[in-house]
Amino acid sequence: MILRTFGWSFGVTVVGLLIAFLYDGPTGLALVAVLAILEVSLSFDNAVVNAKVLDRMSDFWRKIFLTVGIAIAVFGMRLVFPLLIVGITAKLNPVEAVDLALNDSHRYHELMTGAYPMIAAFGGMFLMMLFLDFVFEERADKWLPWLERPLARIGKLDQLAVVVAGGSLAFVAWLSADDPGSVMIAGVLGMVTYILVNGLGELFSEAGDDDEDEDEEPGAEAEKGGGRSGPSSLALATGKAGFFLFLYLEVLDASFSFDGVIGAFAISTDPIVIALGLGIGAMYIRSLTVFLVRKGTLHEYVYLEHGAHWAIGALAVCMLVSIGHHVPEWITGGLGAGLIIAAFASSVVRNRSHGGDSPGSAGGGDRSLHSTQV
Repeated sequence: MILRTFGWSFGVTVVGLLIAFLYDGPTGLALVAVLAILEVSLSFDNAVVNAKVLDRMSDFWRKIFLTVGIAIAVFGMRLVFPLLIVGITAKLNPVEAVDLALNDSHRYHELMTGAYPMIAAFGGMFLMMLFLDFVFEERADKWLPWLERPLARIGKLDQLAVVVAGGSLAFVAWLSADDPGSVMIAGVLGMVTYILVNGLGELFSEAGDDDEDEDEEPGAEAEKGGGRSGPSSLALATGKAGFFLFLYLEVLDASFSFDGVIGAFAISTDPIVIALGLGIGAMYIRSLTVFLVRKGTLHEYVYLEHGAHWAIGALAVCMLVSIGHHVPEWITGGLGAGLIIAAFASSVVRNRSHGGDSPGSAGGGDRSLHSTQV
C-alpha cells in the first residue's frame, strides 16, 4: 500500500537529491531536503482538501490529476510560475527572465519579493473564499460547535462570504499595502477566480445530477446528503464537471504554492534548488492525497476536513497580513499542522465515544482509486 502510493514520490526524491548533489554538492543536497520538508509542512492541509475533492472525481479525472496535475504542480507552479512573475514584473521576455534567475539570483529574489503583495492578495482571497464557504454552511458534523453553529446561522445571509472577504481585502489594502490599487485588483481577481471555478463546477455537476435523476427511483435523491467542500458534492464527477473539479484543484494548489515559493527564498535564492525542493514536496502532497482517499481517512476521521479548512483560513489570514508585515514560515506551517493534529485527535476521541463506529466504517476496509496508480 505504502510503496504503491508513495513509490513515485520516493523515486522522484532519489532523482531530485541526486541532481541537487551533482548541481551544488552537499550544500545543494541539504537545501533541497529542507525545502521539500518545508513544502510538505506548509501544504498538508492542501492534501486533505484535495482528497475530499478527488474522492468525488471519476477514475479518468483522478488519473489526469495524478499525471497532468503533477506536471503542472511540479514544473508549472514551482519553476515556470516564478519566472513568469519576474518576467511580467520586470518586463522581461522568457529568455531574459531565465538568464536573470540563473545569473543574478539576488535581483531575481528582489523582483519576486516586490511582486509578493499582489501574489498574496490573489492567493489569500482564493483561500479565504474557500474557508468562508465552508464555515458559513450548515453541516451535520461540527468540530467546534460553539463556533461553527453561529457561523452557519449567519451564513444564511446571501453572499456573506463575498462581503467578509471583500471587506477584509479592502481593510488590508488600505492599512498595509504600499500599492493599494494593485493589491485590490489582485485580490478581486482571486475572489472572481474562486467564484467562477466554483460556480462552473456546481453548474455542470448539477446538470449531470439532473441527467442521473431521470434514471433514479422516486425518493432516491433523499439518500444523497452531506455538505460540500469545493465546487461540487457529487461522488463521481465526469465530463465538464470533472474538468472544473480538476481546474479547481489546480488553482487551489497554486494558491498554496504562492506562499511556499516566496518562503523558499529565505532558504535559497537559486531557482533550480527551489524548484527541486518544492517539486519533491509537491509529489508527496499528491501521494498523500491519494493515500487519504484510498484509506477513506476523511470518512473515518470526520473532523480532519474541518481542521484542514480552519488551517486554510489561518493561511489566508497569514497571507493577507504578510502584504504589509513578514510572517515567519514556522508560524504559517505551525498553525496549519496544529489545527489538523487537533482535528485528528478530536476525531479519534469521537470515534471511541461512538464505540469505534465512523461514517466511513459501514463501507468496509480500504477505499481505492480503482486502476489509478501513483
